[in-house]
Amino acid sequence: MSGAKILVADDERAILKLMQIALKGHGYEVLEASSGEEALVVASTKRPDLAVIDWGLPDMEGIEVLRRLREWSNMPVIMLTVRDAEEDKIAALDAGADDYVVKPFGMGELLARIRVALRHAARVQDEPIIEAAGLTIHLAERRVELNGETVKLTPIEYDLLKALAQHAGKVVTHRQLLRQVWGDVDPDNAAHYLRVYIGHLRKKLEDDPSRPWRIVTEPGVGYRLAVEPPEA
Repeated sequence: MSGAKILVADDERAILKLMQIALKGHGYEVLEASSGEEALVVASTKRPDLAVIDWGLPDMEGIEVLRRLREWSNMPVIMLTVRDAEEDKIAALDAGADDYVVKPFGMGELLARIRVALRHAARVQDEPIIEAAGLTIHLAERRVELNGETVKLTPIEYDLLKALAQHAGKVVTHRQLLRQVWGDVDPDNAAHYLRVYIGHLRKKLEDDPSRPWRIVTEPGVGYRLAVEPPEA
């Protein structure tokens, strides 16, 4: 991941300068844009490996930049926003964001999210085996191992874990999980199914189900399967 090209789209010079210093200090090449149109041009001509896009750009909202990027690019995108309402986070994720960071943010947190997004993007999407958080998921065999030991899951538990594992390190919204596992259901009426089965998975996969770290709740938004254990 060292040497990866990171596009930073933000019209606040102080933030651009801070991120330029921090990202370069960690071995990344930084591409800057101060507007949505400039970000789209840089993305199409320089082909960055990841983009960090501010929601509040001067010429268009960052989420519109994201939508236009998703018409032709699958590169990871992290949204920066002062909006912390659940509906805004869900809108960004449903539009194709890989993650979001709420301002003001710690640079350590942003760098960690960048590393996770780059690792996820580097994986082959149709790979027969997914490994994350001590789990090994054999897609062809529908078999799951935890630290080398086979774990027995029901078909729905497996489908739910698979949906999370295919996006390991990313937030998957309630709506996305319900649609992928249960199909065309009313999210409001079916939300309790999700909570119940997440609870079942945690009992089978977590060291301490009351303090889960593998399957992390993003309050009001969805769930995230951790890639690695939390730092001690």
